[in-house]
Amino acid sequence: MGGSDTGGRLAALALAWLAGVAIHLQQRTLWPAPLYIASLLVGAACLFAAWRWRRAFLVALVGALVCGAAASGWRAAQRIDDVLPAGLEGQDVVVTGIVASLPQQGAAGLRFRFEVESASRQGAKVQLPERLALGWYKGFHEDAVLSEPQRALRAGQRWRFTVRLRQPHGSLNPHGQDYELSLFEQGVRATGAVRDAPAELLDPAAGYWIERLRQRVRDAIDASVADRRAAGVLAALAVGDQSAIEHDDWDLFRNTGVAHLMSISGLHVTMFAWLAGLVIALAWRRSARAMLAWPAPVAARWGGLLAALGYAVFSGWGVPSQRTVWMLATVTLLQSAGLRWPWPLVLLAAAGVVTAFDPWALLQPGFWLSFMAVGLLMASSPADGRPSSVDAADPAPVGSPASRVAAVVRAALRTQVIATLGLAPLTLIFFQQVSLVGFVANLFAIPIVTLVITPLALLGTLVVPLWGVGAWVVQGLVAALGWLGSVPGAVWTVAAAPTWAQLAGLLGAVLLVLPLPWRIRALAPLLALPLMLPPRTLPADGTFDVTALDVGQGTAVVVRTHDHVMVYDAGPQYSRDSDAGQRVLLPFLRGSGVGRIDRLVLSHRDNDHTGGARALVTALPVDDLLSSLEASHPLLGLAARPSRCVAGQAWTWDGVRFDVLQPPAAAYERAAKPNALSCVVRVSTAARSILLAGDVERSEEAGLVADWGAALRSDVLIAPHHGSRTSSSAVFLDALQPATAVFQAGYRSRFGHPAPDVLERYRERGIAIVVSPACGAWHWSHDGVAGARADGTCLRQSARRYWHHDVAAAGE
Repeated sequence: MGGSDTGGRLAALALAWLAGVAIHLQQRTLWPAPLYIASLLVGAACLFAAWRWRRAFLVALVGALVCGAAASGWRAAQRIDDVLPAGLEGQDVVVTGIVASLPQQGAAGLRFRFEVESASRQGAKVQLPERLALGWYKGFHEDAVLSEPQRALRAGQRWRFTVRLRQPHGSLNPHGQDYELSLFEQGVRATGAVRDAPAELLDPAAGYWIERLRQRVRDAIDASVADRRAAGVLAALAVGDQSAIEHDDWDLFRNTGVAHLMSISGLHVTMFAWLAGLVIALAWRRSARAMLAWPAPVAARWGGLLAALGYAVFSGWGVPSQRTVWMLATVTLLQSAGLRWPWPLVLLAAAGVVTAFDPWALLQPGFWLSFMAVGLLMASSPADGRPSSVDAADPAPVGSPASRVAAVVRAALRTQVIATLGLAPLTLIFFQQVSLVGFVANLFAIPIVTLVITPLALLGTLVVPLWGVGAWVVQGLVAALGWLGSVPGAVWTVAAAPTWAQLAGLLGAVLLVLPLPWRIRALAPLLALPLMLPPRTLPADGTFDVTALDVGQGTAVVVRTHDHVMVYDAGPQYSRDSDAGQRVLLPFLRGSGVGRIDRLVLSHRDNDHTGGARALVTALPVDDLLSSLEASHPLLGLAARPSRCVAGQAWTWDGVRFDVLQPPAAAYERAAKPNALSCVVRVSTAARSILLAGDVERSEEAGLVADWGAALRSDVLIAPHHGSRTSSSAVFLDALQPATAVFQAGYRSRFGHPAPDVLERYRERGIAIVVSPACGAWHWSHDGVAGARADGTCLRQSARRYWHHDVAAAGE
């Protein structure tokens, strides 16, 4: 059997394993754990049979596929069993355990991972998941400060808290982050908050010395560096505390294409291994005894791997770092074993190892960005016998010192160019945007961050004044990035592309950096064009579609006609540094190909309706702002054309009519409370209609019925006031006669929305009920057919996977 034949078979087996993992990740529900164990035994038997009878290679492929699916399913079944009992949700529970991560301080308070040692409720022992994600919040006021116990919280300490927990639940929206997948991958099976009860710091915990060391370094950086921006970057690069970087700075880094350098990503760990391997190789060659004991290239490979492992552990051992370490370890072992496999086979072997430890990696952008970065470096390397990034850090010791330095600089420059160009398609695929100034920014940011700032951040743990030098370099880097980020059109934003366009774009990136003739590379721009200008699916003239986004306790609805977009309310502000506009609406709009908002309607001033508006109006052009906000409201100063919504206003877009039904002009003169001023908008065609009701209450509902009568009738109702008892009166529902009502509310909201008696009122009338915690984002496409049911589609059902929280529909 030839070497190429063997390599092809190994590659096929690795692909079969990965296919099995991918198939498992499509499961909506898990099988019983014994079934996965039985499947794993069947797969192993197939592999053994194929090994004994060499001609049965198809059996081997089946075995590898079954093993990939079964091993992943068995791991998932183990993890999903570690669940918070439903009866303990929302109950006060006393827990004792370890602060197992560096506490992240935000505007609202502290967040940290907590590993449970024991738990009790009302004196009786209870069983909790092993790992919790807790928040310890400082209050509801902007000027609130951390309490004395909160200020004392440090990684590695043992504490006793009273907590209130819930099963992992996050908003689920198109083009948004799958928060529940992230928690599942980390093994976090409950989230919650520390209650306002005595919190007791107990005896020091054994172990966790790395976390305590990271905490000391984080505290020392804060004490030594006065510039908060520079201190945040140094802490992020030294100990992996990404929360230390402010929200505005993250925006700058994303817009200039260097965000991957400011967190401990796969590319970062790989570059660190490259740098460490280079330093070790140069030092190794200065010792004849060392050269006789171990060749310098081997020492460079293993030294780079150990340095990467140490850096990954010290920076928090995050999931992206773990994946990269397993990948580098696989490459190093193969090279040390003398197996000069082709680079695709090396990458496939590494991917198999990574997914054996972390099957959910296949769904994470970091996995693909890391493998694409390393794969492009391997694929674009000249055929000189050094295919890996670790080997590339060990240039041959020939020529003068100046020529060797020049060779290193050329290699570093080449690496930057390849990473910038090659990763652009993946950035478009995962984030629907790419920085057009990122190429220039990365040319100087990559060497500055990897060769200057990161070493200074780490060496500062030994020589504290080096942090001051690092802060000065950070300030200069941020100033340069700020100038680049201010260039008009610095960011290219596209809609989410179909799968075929994504694959074509990736192929174009590979062709561009491969050492191929230029006549072949010239195909790259053509292949990338559908990814950069993807086809869009728009409503036909005379129709519209509606998406009620899952923003928690708040309202955010997007209405699209053929050529226009209206956003009705912008969801809540979750904290001083987080809101629904930035976390939910902008990703959805960009992924849908929306580059501007024709009209933003803010029904009234309450935070759960306007909290995300600032992020929208500062990130996207907004042609018109229609609201009931008072003249002094700061949002009006940000809008190009603010105007007051008054009953009787109407406009038509692409054959679709929009009517403002509430409030009457006189309501503004009565100094009515905000809910009474809610802008109520009805969107309609001859066939279909939807009513967006804001937070109107019974008196306003009665006024609407009196003023509009049968004209209120609508197929869909965005339920007023999230299902509060103050709204959804019987007379109002009888006038509307909706087929479907959508309640936008938070999971286990402290307001209790939607109220059970309100839901019963809807059920009595045969109205279909959609509740956002159980539905996720709700999408309704107007099909132009009168009389058909307005059921819509719930993302939590259409895209369901086994790690998603199974929230029963209200009342069932």
